[in-house]
Amino acid sequence: MARSTNNSDFLFEAEPSAAVTPLTAKSTVHQPLAARMRPRRLTEIVGQEHILKAGNLLPRLIASNRFGSLMFYGPPGCGKTSLAEVIARETKSRFVRVNAVMSNVAELREILATARRQPEAGTLLFIDELHRFNKSQQDLLLPDVEEGTVRLIGATTHNPGFYVNPPLLSRSHLFRLEPLSAEAVAGVLRQALVDRERGLGQRGHSAEDKVLADLAVLCDGDMRRALNALEVVALSLPEQAAITAQELELFARERRIRYDADEDEHYDTISAFIKSCRGSDPDAAMYWLAKMLAGGEDPRFIARRLVILASEDVGLADPQALPLTVAAHHACDFIGLPEAELTLAHATLYIATAPKSNSATLALAAAHRELKERPVQAIPLSLRDKSGAASKQAGHGKGYLYAHDFPENISGETYLQEPRQIYTPKAVGWETKIAERLARWSELRQQRRS
Repeated sequence: MARSTNNSDFLFEAEPSAAVTPLTAKSTVHQPLAARMRPRRLTEIVGQEHILKAGNLLPRLIASNRFGSLMFYGPPGCGKTSLAEVIARETKSRFVRVNAVMSNVAELREILATARRQPEAGTLLFIDELHRFNKSQQDLLLPDVEEGTVRLIGATTHNPGFYVNPPLLSRSHLFRLEPLSAEAVAGVLRQALVDRERGLGQRGHSAEDKVLADLAVLCDGDMRRALNALEVVALSLPEQAAITAQELELFARERRIRYDADEDEHYDTISAFIKSCRGSDPDAAMYWLAKMLAGGEDPRFIARRLVILASEDVGLADPQALPLTVAAHHACDFIGLPEAELTLAHATLYIATAPKSNSATLALAAAHRELKERPVQAIPLSLRDKSGAASKQAGHGKGYLYAHDFPENISGETYLQEPRQIYTPKAVGWETKIAERLARWSELRQQRRS
């Protein structure tokens, strides 16, 4: 595509499968409302003040037009594509948009070759869903990114540390975009209702602030989803009609929680669940449990995490936690959803409200550290197996003190050649009694050894 001769105009290019459209062209009524309402200037982008506030790094890079490659990481509908288009517009760059789902190596080679032939155009290559590119596709970009033939803007909903090749990531400025606040989304919805050029203003709809705020909340910080929902609701009504709470009911019933199984949302939510249980906050633990179940998470996965928590974080402070969570895991297997949700709620509340001790976790780590950092101790002869003639001749088991022959089952036997304190009980829950017993047994051992 030829570049416009007008310095105030530039072209939006895309892969062959998509339409080629001037960014300065007026939006058509056939576009979805979310596309028509895309910001045209940096000042129109809402909700990302942590990176776009005047004086911050990204606005300064855009103003000077001296940035290299950029990486935008954030949830759907937070403004990654809009920000890329605004950057292209404000820097008057040739803008080539590629969707990683539909692109391939041959197309990338053609785009990069065209950019080399037009160095004066300042090609800005925007790759949406960059995480979908495999390693070879990402590696193909490296030479041209390194040479500055193209400036890459990658957009991804996935953690770039896991999905973007380290060499490509190291050559990019990484910016994390946050989900938009309900207030920010509601403000744009209000603007879309009255905008006669790009929005729904010519239809004459009205809506109370609370209705728009409720719609924004239902959309979980996803601006694109909120605008498209508003358009669907508006088009289902006659012109001049008010949009009321009743019109939102159907949308609310069909609401889908944003939850991508096996992706960032999966890991972030289970992390929040685990930390809420560990932190003894049953309200938060139940909230994250409900989110996972609403998002379609495998109940057995949640049950397995509860079994781990029972030993890792509750431990000896409440020994009943482990059999209870194991029972919950079995119950999920033979009951299934939706009834298994009650079992998971039962186990979650038990773990969240149980006294906590990570002494088992610490003791295991200490034992591994001893083995790694010090010579491995020989097993004392008295503790070795004496089965067989050769073992008996070697003195295995000789002198072993049978614990049950002594009061309180404490013989004074030495079970390590060089004693080490591996386990330290915590004064919490049932483990308080364990600490008392160990202190008593230590005294008895000293008496019997002396």
